[in-house]
Amino acid sequence: MKPEDQARTIIDQKLASAGWIVQDFKAINLGAGNGVAVREYPFDKDAGTKDAGRPQADYVLFVDREPVGVIEAKRDEEGQNLTVHETQTEGYAAAKLKWRKHGEPLRFLYESTGQIIHFTDSRDPHPRAREIFHFFRPQMLVDWAHEPHTLRYRLAHAMPSLPERNLRDCQINAINGLEKSLAKNHPRALVHMATGAGKTFTAITSVYRLLKFAGARRILFLVDTRNLGKQAHQEFMAYTPPDDGRKFTELYNVQRLASSRIDPQAQVCISTIQRMYAILSGEAIDDSAEDISLAEIPQAGKQPKLVRYNHAVPIETFDFIVIDECHRSIYNLWKQVLDYFDAFLIGLTATPDNRTYGFFNENVVAEYSYEQSVLDGVNVGYEVYEIETAITRAGAEVNEGEWVDHRDRQTRKKRWAETEEDTVYSSTDLDKSVVNPSQIRLVIQTMKNAVETRLFPERKEVPKTLIFAKTDSHADDIIHTVRQVYGQGNAFCKKVTYKAEEDADTILASFRNDYHPRIAVTVDMIATGTDVKPLEVLLFMRDVRSRGYYEQMKGRGVRSLDAESLKKVSNSADSAKTHFWLIDAVGVEKTLKTESRSLEKKPNLSLDTLLKTVAVGGRDEDTVLSLGNRLVRMVKQLDDKAQARIKQAAGGIALNDLARRLIEAVDPDRVVADALDAAKAAGITAGENTLTSEQLDAARQRRINAACQPFDDPRLRDLIETIRREREQLIDHINLDQITFQGFSAQAETQAQATVQAFADYLRANKDEIAALAFFYQQPYQRRQLTFDMIEELHDALSRPPLMLTTERLWSAYSRVQASKVDGAGTRRQLTDLIALVRFALGMDDELHPFADTVDKRFQTWIFRHNAQRATAFTPEQTEWLRMIKDHIASSCSISREDFDYAQLAAKGGLQKAWQVFGEQLDGLLAEMNEELVA
Repeated sequence: MKPEDQARTIIDQKLASAGWIVQDFKAINLGAGNGVAVREYPFDKDAGTKDAGRPQADYVLFVDREPVGVIEAKRDEEGQNLTVHETQTEGYAAAKLKWRKHGEPLRFLYESTGQIIHFTDSRDPHPRAREIFHFFRPQMLVDWAHEPHTLRYRLAHAMPSLPERNLRDCQINAINGLEKSLAKNHPRALVHMATGAGKTFTAITSVYRLLKFAGARRILFLVDTRNLGKQAHQEFMAYTPPDDGRKFTELYNVQRLASSRIDPQAQVCISTIQRMYAILSGEAIDDSAEDISLAEIPQAGKQPKLVRYNHAVPIETFDFIVIDECHRSIYNLWKQVLDYFDAFLIGLTATPDNRTYGFFNENVVAEYSYEQSVLDGVNVGYEVYEIETAITRAGAEVNEGEWVDHRDRQTRKKRWAETEEDTVYSSTDLDKSVVNPSQIRLVIQTMKNAVETRLFPERKEVPKTLIFAKTDSHADDIIHTVRQVYGQGNAFCKKVTYKAEEDADTILASFRNDYHPRIAVTVDMIATGTDVKPLEVLLFMRDVRSRGYYEQMKGRGVRSLDAESLKKVSNSADSAKTHFWLIDAVGVEKTLKTESRSLEKKPNLSLDTLLKTVAVGGRDEDTVLSLGNRLVRMVKQLDDKAQARIKQAAGGIALNDLARRLIEAVDPDRVVADALDAAKAAGITAGENTLTSEQLDAARQRRINAACQPFDDPRLRDLIETIRREREQLIDHINLDQITFQGFSAQAETQAQATVQAFADYLRANKDEIAALAFFYQQPYQRRQLTFDMIEELHDALSRPPLMLTTERLWSAYSRVQASKVDGAGTRRQLTDLIALVRFALGMDDELHPFADTVDKRFQTWIFRHNAQRATAFTPEQTEWLRMIKDHIASSCSISREDFDYAQLAAKGGLQKAWQVFGEQLDGLLAEMNEELVA
């Protein structure tokens, strides 16, 4: 065939698959269907209408017998010049068709090779060609023709101003920025918002407005794990728009995809990108593939184009695609899902990298960083506490002949036996080939001590804590240790992973909303994207090398929470969540982080990673061959019993056959043979030299999918990975671990210095503006009275953004910066401790003591002096009353007659009783104590 004929053959096939009946002009039959594409339709030469120099159009599209569009066909080599032919297409659209009454120019314009299609809707504002994956169905053009305005017109002219009530500034900026971008017909837009700033709520607000005002037909909300899909669905169900009292799901149909069928009535579809990829590639998907976070899957260097046109899910299915966590789910293999649909792409991420910016054409419509969110009080900051042990850092050695436990990895059954050789293990072997219970116990015990004495000394219960483990087996070891160290039962510490026996969603809900569990251990499920607002401690017992993934993991702790909500799960919390602690037990803060994980060197990938990659659809030749060769080597290493277990799990296919099928799947000769057989079965006469690249790709992919099909089963993947490792873990009870360092990180020290400096700067800058500061700055301060209201005013000013200087945070900072001069680390902070902080910062006191302790000492001095000066000392009853007055001053700064109506004083008889005890001395004593104990 000539190149032009080859291109037209492919165009014919694409039109037919989209529902068009393709005809030559000589055999025209417009009644054959509602959509007819007529080849070589002639123009009327006598009409005087310019036809751009040719007597006929390559294709004219008819819908319900009326011409609606034109296709200008070009050979593949012209793909780089399609924009040059747009004027030609416009000329054909305006020309008078032979035997037709001349009317408006044809609206829908295409330029196409066999590989590329450009499309223009001439009724759009500033009509602009865009590349599309396939031709639209006839019915889509009918629907568009009946609309008074196009979607792009509505985006530019029909969107009302945004109601700002109940929206944060960052959300308002994001929605307005997005709508301005859409109004300008930018195809891709990136929303960069910090974790915890309400990305999903922002997205749902935009989705609602696009459905209601822009007339969007259907919107896809794309996630990369089922857990995130569930969470998004819950947020859609909970959302109430600002201009309607009904819930979102009462107004619009929302479908969370669990199969390949898209409900035609659904206006919002929530799907994992894995499932959507499976739908478009025509391959079945095991549910477990939707539990594998794409952050764990390397990006394929070479990936064949697997996505093919699916008539049941045409390219116009979605008008908009909202891509959650878009930093990790839109590249290489997964990008094909986004290229398929003719839709605006809206990315949401808290951690963009260079690829993210590049994919979205650097069109960042909103940028709200984590640092800014902390300054605004939307999120909380974090501080780092480091734990380093000798074995975590350097490993250890178990000598030959030592009696230790050997534990089967899968069954966890133990046997007591001698070691057969010296076993030297490094830190990277921990919890893989060797488990050291002392190391796990020491880390947990050190965390417990640090939380109780240094990080949250005022708490009566353990703050909600999340521990990141390496594997499920490691998680189980941690859970048993946590329960022992804390002396608690099963409810205290739970595992939250996809493989947990208990329902993970139920445990997660309890962790979020109930008292128990206090500590959760996870491997993957809540490493990213899942909200647990009461979290105040993250313990890393697993290193992470991906910068984006690490930032997402840290993001589990940043959510802010008001005092009342925090108190519901942590009763002894006496304020809102102000920060969280990252406890680093593996040096995760110091290890080198990369922007992304590359798949350029397959030999460096673990077997587990290769298995997960093929399970979610990453089936390029390099990956398939790497997995096959890895299994071939594994065959030689396993005994008959292990191979029999794999064969049983694989449905009777032996491990060597699993490997052989993978390698043979990409064998060129076998691919050609299969392609010839397929052509013959379809009635096509073809030889080896006449096979098209599409036929070869299809044959190759059929072979690869058949070879990879057994690995869809997560039980087989887990079994292979378990057996691949040494069959037993050595339990090292001999080497007892020791702490080599524990304490605040250098980062925490720097932050503490900055906090102290910010406090001092504020005091100087506002000494004339706030009454409480004037009390200390203006002399003689003894003549003034400091009131509780004045302290409250100062506290409110300090604790608001951007300072966020709570009494607790200031005390903690001084404890770090000037530890030798700070007392009361284990005392719960009171509001009046702010007095002590101000005096210490101004140099009025040399040491920082809790305000109540200072009042106690001053009271002892004052009452001793009074008794020495009086003929008779205060009576026991008078002394008891004076102590109660002192306690009230310690918590409230001062006392007056009105205060005798409160609490302890009222219970003892109030002002009337105090007058009986002291008589006319009472007012003088109150004034004197106010001055002596507070000044």
